Amino acid sequence: MILDGIDTAGGEHCETSTLRILLRHAGIELSEPMLFGLGEGLGFIYWDGKNLPFPFLGGRSKPFEITRKLSDRLGITLRAKETTSARTAWQNAAEEIEAGFPVGLQLDSYHLEYFTSKVHFGGHFTALYGYDKGTAFLVDTAQQGGAVSTSLESLERARGQKGPMTAKNRSFTLRAQVPLKSLPDVIRAAVRANAAEFLDPPIGNLGYRGIGKAAVQVRKWLDRSSDPARDLPRLAALMERAGTGGALFRRIYREFLEECMALVDDIGLRTAHEKYGEIAPLWTEVAHLFTRAGETGDARYLSDASVVLSELARCEQEAMTALAKVQPCRS
Repeated sequence: MILDGIDTAGGEHCETSTLRILLRHAGIELSEPMLFGLGEGLGFIYWDGKNLPFPFLGGRSKPFEITRKLSDRLGITLRAKETTSARTAWQNAAEEIEAGFPVGLQLDSYHLEYFTSKVHFGGHFTALYGYDKGTAFLVDTAQQGGAVSTSLESLERARGQKGPMTAKNRSFTLRAQVPLKSLPDVIRAAVRANAAEFLDPPIGNLGYRGIGKAAVQVRKWLDRSSDPARDLPRLAALMERAGTGGALFRRIYREFLEECMALVDDIGLRTAHEKYGEIAPLWTEVAHLFTRAGETGDARYLSDASVVLSELARCEQEAMTALAKVQPCRS
């Protein structure tokens, strides 16, 4: 069974691309940047540990948090299911398809047959819009091909994988409630909440403090890595091309703020939009410096990256402080 009328073009970021498909089916048209911003998606984490071969820099909130927060902000009904049973997991998804609803899935992209990059990532999202006896029909990001397919066996392995950022065969659908909450009010609430979390993180490797920590740690990365020529360019590629929209999600967030200014007149939004226009190219510069450090083994590139990261910590703190001062909704 394959659902009709599904836009299979795919987007930039896996979770918001999936959300856009599910919401469009429910009659709601919002851009990916708007979905990302309303879901309070922007963040930062410096993640390192003995079990990791190399540190990781993340630029967004935890997997599925965008979906949870967006649904709550807009007043949309989120129906999410998890199970340890592969059989029940498939029934949960297939029943929604048979009822006429595309289904969001969280899974490990490593097992998907159309993925050329075989790296475990348990926080990947895709939309299931049909299946036959042996094949699942999915919409993934444009980078992965948009309309794609994989065997039901591989989909089962992807959904049931255990490890970092994975979920227990999570599937979800969205049901729109009419009328939706006022979009200008939702924007005000979302940017204020995102800013509050970014400015006051519970631990020092998150938010703007985490960027400052990264500025210190990157100077040691040539010694931290067993293979800098592999690890540093790979991290740079993740920052720029792994569904981030470039600049570790900062370009997407800048586009979100630009859309917001057409709906909300507030100096905080205007200031933050201007700041993120300056911030995004600096993240791309950091990625380039990481690549050069890996290719050459020259620690000076990491020293330069450290300086830029220190500047980014300051700039992002200022941008989020501006958003924290956006006037709350009047209702």
